[in-house]
Amino acid sequence: MERYYQEEIECASRETIRNIQNEKLVKQVRHVWDNVPYYRKKMEEKGVTPDDIQSIDDLYKLPFLSKNDLRTAYPYGLLGTDLKNCVRIQSTSGTTGKRVVAFYTQHDIDLWEECCARAITATGGTNEDVCQISYGYGLFTGGPGLNGGSHKVGCLTIPTSSGNTDRQIMFIMDLQATILCCTPSYAAYLGERMKELGYGPDDIPLKAGIFGAEAWSEEMRRDIEATLGIKAYDIYGLTELSGPGVAFECSAQQGMHINEDHFIAEIVDPDTLEVLPEGSEGELVFTAIDKEAFPMIRYRTRDICRLTREKCSCGRTHVRMAKPKGRSDDMLIIRGVNVFPSQIETVLLNNGYAANYQIIVDRVNNTDTLDVQVEMTPEMFTDNVGEIADRQRVLVDGLKSMLGLKAKVTLVAPKSITRSEGKAVRVIDKRKI
Repeated sequence: MERYYQEEIECASRETIRNIQNEKLVKQVRHVWDNVPYYRKKMEEKGVTPDDIQSIDDLYKLPFLSKNDLRTAYPYGLLGTDLKNCVRIQSTSGTTGKRVVAFYTQHDIDLWEECCARAITATGGTNEDVCQISYGYGLFTGGPGLNGGSHKVGCLTIPTSSGNTDRQIMFIMDLQATILCCTPSYAAYLGERMKELGYGPDDIPLKAGIFGAEAWSEEMRRDIEATLGIKAYDIYGLTELSGPGVAFECSAQQGMHINEDHFIAEIVDPDTLEVLPEGSEGELVFTAIDKEAFPMIRYRTRDICRLTREKCSCGRTHVRMAKPKGRSDDMLIIRGVNVFPSQIETVLLNNGYAANYQIIVDRVNNTDTLDVQVEMTPEMFTDNVGEIADRQRVLVDGLKSMLGLKAKVTLVAPKSITRSEGKAVRVIDKRKI
């Protein structure tokens, strides 16, 4: 039997959802106009005022926000309320090391946790469940979001955070955890380690997993499900919009339901920015219609996907988004961390290297690897192994500080990376996703 956390909203009629969106959008545009001078200026430049926005049919008139705006307005330029009303920030890395800092009032956190509670309930989760949160805690939104959702559902919550795999397994087995929340690659690694320890799917108490923060394939889903003996559910979110729980999979696993009472989704052409007809593939754009502290309007996610309103067997009426199949920018997601080639370039240039490099991403034993090959300049070039090792170490440390994850660095001879006539091939992604 399908479970819902807030059935009256999750299964509301299209008319009801539309009315909610109309009312909230009109109010939110006024809120942003009054409280966010940065966005008001964008509206003025486009010749739009709050009076022009009477319903969601007018959404197309509003200007977009992008990652670039977040960088320009950092840290407080997009704040929609007095700082004294904010109770938390969460953060993710930005394109050149300037972080995205998102603010939350208590009301924002309550709504976010409600969205995560819906995701947990959609897996069959109830207050009888033991939910192990193995996403990172701290500035990363994964741990705090699902933690709050688990509390709202009433699960016994195990906040293990990521890493320390054998301890994770001990808690799963000793406390009989039934729901696991983490990145798909970490779920695969946990499954592999449990197999090594002699646990088969029938020995493992888990029944469901909520896996997000990185791209994963249907093949990977089937492998995780077989190894852990669970049903694996996808979840989608962005720090800019709150975090995980913007959209989530139900039992049908035919796309992720977007929480439309909090977010309006559009698909636009990434080049012309024209809104595309329903069912078209394009760039996903979100408007957060009831966030107080960080009210994103028409935020370009850069994720390429499509939306469908076809009836879902689970009974939920909210629009579904397909798994994003790529991005309209050059961002990579490695072990759940956003990585931009421009961040890597910044570290190299700061250390005196030219921008001749190649990033090789792979997945080995279900874990993403990041290998950066960097050309030495003719002045640096040496066959002194000790000196090369020292230089590589400096770059490894610099990249860890910039990206928040460890990369392997290989220094290569000048002119040894193939030059391109057109756009440089900076990234080779060998992952099968």
